[in-house]
Amino acid sequence: MPEGHTIHRLAAALDELYGGQSLRVRSPQGRFADGASRLDGQVLLGSQAHGKHLFLPFGPRADMSLDDACVTWLRIHLGLYGAWTFDGDREFTAPHAIGAPRRRVGERGEHALKRGGGSALTGLNGGSLEPGDQDAAARGPAPDEWEPPEPRGAVRLRLLGEHGVADLTGPAACELLDAEGVAAVRRRLGPDPLRADADVETFVAKARSRRKSIGELLMDQAVISGAGNIYRAETLFRVGVSPFRAGNRISQERLRAIWEDLRPLMEYGVATGFITTVDLDDVPDPLPPHDPEAGRWYVYHRTGRPCLRCATPVAEQEVASRRLFWCPTCQAR
Repeated sequence: MPEGHTIHRLAAALDELYGGQSLRVRSPQGRFADGASRLDGQVLLGSQAHGKHLFLPFGPRADMSLDDACVTWLRIHLGLYGAWTFDGDREFTAPHAIGAPRRRVGERGEHALKRGGGSALTGLNGGSLEPGDQDAAARGPAPDEWEPPEPRGAVRLRLLGEHGVADLTGPAACELLDAEGVAAVRRRLGPDPLRADADVETFVAKARSRRKSIGELLMDQAVISGAGNIYRAETLFRVGVSPFRAGNRISQERLRAIWEDLRPLMEYGVATGFITTVDLDDVPDPLPPHDPEAGRWYVYHRTGRPCLRCATPVAEQEVASRRLFWCPTCQAR
């Protein structure tokens, strides 16, 4: 499942690509036909992310306040299989896809369009282009030459703007809400380290009130929003906390340290489009050919390989149906 940085990155991309535009909205699959008809012709007023939830406000005019009763909110949760794919003319700069399931562990899952001139977001270098394709990508199809492609697969939602199209497939949730409905969803969620309005003390209080292990609590979106399996494993290693220690047995100071470590890691993910957590001083030189993850992650998906700091073999255990990775020495308490 895409982690929270991906949804914040997606929100920024959609705002840049479509913000302030009146959009044509369709549901080629038909499962969101009524919702699409309500949004068709409306203006995208911005975008917001909270954890793994994306909120897109639509209204009849670009100058509307988000508090206006006429604003309709589109909530999307990608879940395990949801993804957005993009295509457009030379004026439409976008990634090829955001949120698509990775084919291999560690695959970035996001690269520049071969047609359309690159990425709407920083951190992508167009590395997917074949040699000699750079000039073609820079030119791209002219606005009067580009035609929206036929939907591929079961497209739940299509957003079509002046210069490009975004197709949503396989989401766990795709629904329309009013402002109170958005507020109700957000009340169920814990604080999101990537949001300006997040309160670390709320996270500390929620974690300290529970007997579950911190490894489970970091995956509980009601305790903290946006962290997933990679961030969970990596930040606990970096702070030196055992994933099996109960939340109510961790000091406030250490819980704040988890939050303060997690936030810049996720901000880096928003900026670059992928997750890396290893400090430069800990990256092996040369990088072991049998352990490519050692250049990006301390423990995640490195079962049996030596810890980058103490050489103890990294351990793995299934916890709440998810694979958990940790160093038994560095995270002994």
